Amino acid sequence: MTAEDDGLFALPEADDTPPAPPGAQTASARADAPLAVRMRPRSLAEVVGQAHLLRPGAPLRRLAEGGEAASVLLYGPPGTGKTTLARLMAAGAARRFVALSALTSGVKELRDVMNEARRLREGPGRRTVLFVDEVHRFSKTQQDALLGAVEDGLVLLVAATTENPSFSVVSPLLSRLLVLQLQPLGEDDLRELLRRAVKDERGLDGAVSLTPEAEDALVRLAAGDARSAMTALGASADGVTGTGGTVVDVAAVERAVAETTVRYDRQGDQHHDVVSAFIKSIRGSDPDAALHYLARMLVAGEDPRFIARRLVVHASEDVGLADPTALQAAVAAAQTVQLIGMPEARLALAQATVHLATAPKSNAVIVGIDEAMSDVRAGAVGEIPAHLRHSRYTGARELGNGVGYRYPHRAPGGVLAQQYPPGDLVAKDYYRPTRHGGERDLHERLTRLRRVVRGEEP
Repeated sequence: MTAEDDGLFALPEADDTPPAPPGAQTASARADAPLAVRMRPRSLAEVVGQAHLLRPGAPLRRLAEGGEAASVLLYGPPGTGKTTLARLMAAGAARRFVALSALTSGVKELRDVMNEARRLREGPGRRTVLFVDEVHRFSKTQQDALLGAVEDGLVLLVAATTENPSFSVVSPLLSRLLVLQLQPLGEDDLRELLRRAVKDERGLDGAVSLTPEAEDALVRLAAGDARSAMTALGASADGVTGTGGTVVDVAAVERAVAETTVRYDRQGDQHHDVVSAFIKSIRGSDPDAALHYLARMLVAGEDPRFIARRLVVHASEDVGLADPTALQAAVAAAQTVQLIGMPEARLALAQATVHLATAPKSNAVIVGIDEAMSDVRAGAVGEIPAHLRHSRYTGARELGNGVGYRYPHRAPGGVLAQQYPPGDLVAKDYYRPTRHGGERDLHERLTRLRRVVRGEEP
C-alpha cells in the first residue's frame, strides 16, 4: 500500500503550496479520477468514522485544528483515513506537507526532506508535516534516521502503518510518537459515505440511485474499508450507466465485484488474530466457527503446512487423551498436505478441524508437562533412585546401580510397587486426567495404577 492507496484518499508525494485553512473547500479532483479520489474529505467535518480520535479535545482533533504539534503514529487497517487525517493536520496550521512511501523512499529522500524542513523553519518559520506511509517497511536504519528530526521538532512526523507498531516500529522511534489506533468504519459510517457519494456533485451527482439491498451488499463487501466501498460503488455505477441504466441493484454490484477481498496479512495482526480465533473456536467445540476461520486462511493464501502444524499442536494441547485419535487425525492431515497439496488438501484440513472441534477436550497433557518442566527449572531434580540407574557397564553393580530393581512383567498384573521418581517427588501427580471422553476410563485406571505403584494396595 502506497500513500495513494491508503483508504479513501490519494496524495501527491509532496505539496509545497500553502494548505487551505480548516473547513475551506479545496480544488476538486479531476472528473475522470476514481470515485474514491473525488470524494476525499476536504475538512474534518467531512471525515466519517474515528469518533474516538476526533471528538472535541481529542489529540488528533487538536492537531488538525492547528493545536500544539506532536508527532503521531496512525495505526489501523486500510481504508480508515490515515492519509487524509495526516493532510488535515498539515492544513490545520498552514504547514508544508510532504508524503513519502516507505516502499519507494530511503535515507537519501529523508535527508532531502529534513534539509528543506530546516531551511523553511529557519527562514519563513514554516513547519513541515512529514507523512511516512507504510513506516513498518522502513529498515531499522531508516527508522533511526527519523529520530533526531522528531526529537528536536524539525518535522511533525505522521507515520502510518497497518501493522502492530509494537512489533514493526523500533522502540526509540515508537517512544517519541503518540500512537493513535484507527478502527474499521462501522456500517453506519459506510452507509453515510455511500449515500454522500451518490448525491454529491464530486461523486455520482445523482446519476444513479442505490437500492437498499445493493447498499447492504456494498457495506458487507467493504468490511470497514472506505476506499473499498467507494471503489465497488464506482465500478457498479459505471456498469449501470454504461448500459443506459440509472439504478444500482444487487445484480449490478455482483457484476462489478466478483469476490470480497479477505483482509489478512500473513506477517501481521490479521494473521495472528485469525489463527487465534481458529484455535479458540476448536477449543470451544464450535466446528462451524472453526471452519469459517479455516476458510479465511485458505482463501487468503495461508500456507496449508502452517495450518496443519497448528492442528497437530492443538490435538495434544487441547484434546489430548480425551480422544487419542485426534493426534492421529491431525498428523494424517499434515501428511496429506505434504502428499497432495492444495486445493485437495483443504478437505483433510477441514476433516481434522471438525474432528478436533467435536472431540472431548482435555488440557491435562500440557498442564502435566508444563508443571513438570516448571519443577525441573525450579531445581526439583533429585537423585535418580539407584535401582533405576543404568547398570550394564563394568563396576555398575558395585556402585549399587540397578540393585533391587523389580521387573514389572514378572508381576501377575504387570504392575508392582516400586519407586520411580526422585525422593522429593514421590506422590507428585503431574498428569491429572479429566472425566471427558477417553480420559474417563483412563482416570479410573490411573488411580488404580498409582495405588499399586506407590504401595498403597497389593
